[in-house]
Amino acid sequence: MKVYRDDYGIPHLQAGSVLELAYLQGRVTASDRGQQVLVERLRSEGRLASVMGADEVEWDVFARRARLDDTAQRCYATLSGETRSFFDAYADGIRSAGIEWQPWSSLGVFQVQHILFGTFPNKMWRAHVERTLGPSAVEWFAIEGPNGAGSNAWAYPFHVAGDPHRLLELPGVYQQIRLACPEFDVAGLTFPGVPGVQHFGHAGPVAWAITNAMADYQDLYIEELRATEAGVEARGAAGWEPALTLQETVFVRDADPVVVDIIETARGPVISSPGGPVGSSPAGPVGSSPGDPLGSSPAGPVGSSPAGAVLSLRTPARAGADLGFDALLPLMRATTADEVADALSRWVEPVNSVLIADDTGRVVQLAAGRVPVRDDRNRWVPVPAWDPAFAWQPGWAPMTRTEVSSVVNANDRRPDSEAHGIDFAPPARAARIRTLLDAGVPSALIHMDTSMPADSEEAGRREAWRSSVARALCEFPSLKPLFEESGYDPLFTPWIDPRGRIGHSLDGVLRGLGLDPASLAGPAASVADSSRWGSRHLLYPIVLSGLDIEFPRVELSGSRDCVLNTSSVTGVSDLCVRGPVARYIWDLGDRQRSRWVVPFGAHGDPESPHFLDQLPLWASGSLVPLTTDWDGLVLDRSVLDRSVLDRSVLEDS
Repeated sequence: MKVYRDDYGIPHLQAGSVLELAYLQGRVTASDRGQQVLVERLRSEGRLASVMGADEVEWDVFARRARLDDTAQRCYATLSGETRSFFDAYADGIRSAGIEWQPWSSLGVFQVQHILFGTFPNKMWRAHVERTLGPSAVEWFAIEGPNGAGSNAWAYPFHVAGDPHRLLELPGVYQQIRLACPEFDVAGLTFPGVPGVQHFGHAGPVAWAITNAMADYQDLYIEELRATEAGVEARGAAGWEPALTLQETVFVRDADPVVVDIIETARGPVISSPGGPVGSSPAGPVGSSPGDPLGSSPAGPVGSSPAGAVLSLRTPARAGADLGFDALLPLMRATTADEVADALSRWVEPVNSVLIADDTGRVVQLAAGRVPVRDDRNRWVPVPAWDPAFAWQPGWAPMTRTEVSSVVNANDRRPDSEAHGIDFAPPARAARIRTLLDAGVPSALIHMDTSMPADSEEAGRREAWRSSVARALCEFPSLKPLFEESGYDPLFTPWIDPRGRIGHSLDGVLRGLGLDPASLAGPAASVADSSRWGSRHLLYPIVLSGLDIEFPRVELSGSRDCVLNTSSVTGVSDLCVRGPVARYIWDLGDRQRSRWVVPFGAHGDPESPHFLDQLPLWASGSLVPLTTDWDGLVLDRSVLDRSVLDRSVLEDS
């Protein structure tokens, strides 16, 4: 086993077998991202508050209620023997560096990155709009939401490029890595703590990339619960049925522990209730007197969600005990576009739009994942658990696979994705990328295309004016009901906050109210900021719990409507917390000409020279060469020579 590094500290791993390679990847990940993977594992187990304090309680309670760790264990148990061995070897590698890790911890970490990546929080928001403004107002906000996607990907013969968009976390959510053994040689992006290369990879003769398909695969059910002598029951389509109840304790650093009542119905775990995120279950502890109602009343129109309803979450992964990771090894072994597509037919969630190109010049587009078959109302709002009309039907929605000459994906509504969702990004980004491709613009320049340059005072004035209009709208009498208490747990505030929603959907809200923005331009125009856009549009990453760093000032071009999708929230803040968490250009003619970059660096230790060394390149639109010649890399013996990692504030976890 050998570890090599390029000039940016990116690890290139060689091993004699697949399992040796998995072990080595775990070992290197623990070395490069040790504190990060430990934090993410604690998140998946709902135990981060035990070392980080009360600020993490809301998440820990959600993780316990959603049963993330239990789902990880169930999904691990259903993996094929070969895939389980791969996860076991990766876990051995992490443990060899002194970090506690279970083989299923990787599946828990993957869920942490994706459980709120889906659509169910949008259903909470739409139910709140229906309840406060009426059903007709829902369409005013029919645009990607506060945590919506801004990813781009495009492909043509011998070429795949793009940039996934997420929260800008430090250290970064993606780890650049190369994995080589006699069976495959794959360079790509992985989630620290998850083995292999999943969403973005170049295997030599074939390369692939994904964007969020914007599919709706998570459902919320309004539950009616009651306590009986035998325990808690939930009202289902066939009547009252037993619900699983558990009680767990979240320990909190420098504070009292929190007891969490967990309820899981036949639909799934209860993730929001009137009792709030902390303490007892709805209307008292699980052991309430027999006959006491513990949940929502069935009163109200079909599919309506009263404020503070008890909501359970149903997902394909929980329902089927499968996240789709039996796709992983066939994916990395693939040498053709069809083999990649066949591997991803095993994928479950999140549901992705996939672009594939191979060295024969073929380009394939497909959707990968599982979308349940059920009533259309399920896609919009929480639905009554007791109504059989809203139950999942057997099987999954069919996914498409199409060979194309060239293609652009930008979370937009397309034939391969339209049948699977309702929340899509506006078409402007995809149309702009297509125009640039047709004009022969290089991919590296497409990445940075924007109408909002950092040095532009006009761009600054334009966004300041829109922000002023958005703030004025928040005071508009017709929208005041939106600001009523939603009844949802505070964890979901980013999705339910009316200010953010109005800012993101400004044009739709103005149309819905029949307002000309000029009618609000009096106060808006007087406060419009004429400073340069970049002076306010600053990179503002979410720093990992436990890291104490002084982050440099970085001015950014771009906005949420541009190909360079550096998102801020109109009317709330010009700071950028979401944006491209990587950029890549996969060249199938010569892999050595491929390039990539991440926002910060390959290493998670602030003392490392590779903690922030890619930041200037990322901010300016430059990319790092993908070095494929082993002679151009430097052998790093330190990872395998070191027996125990330096421990951090998390060492006792």
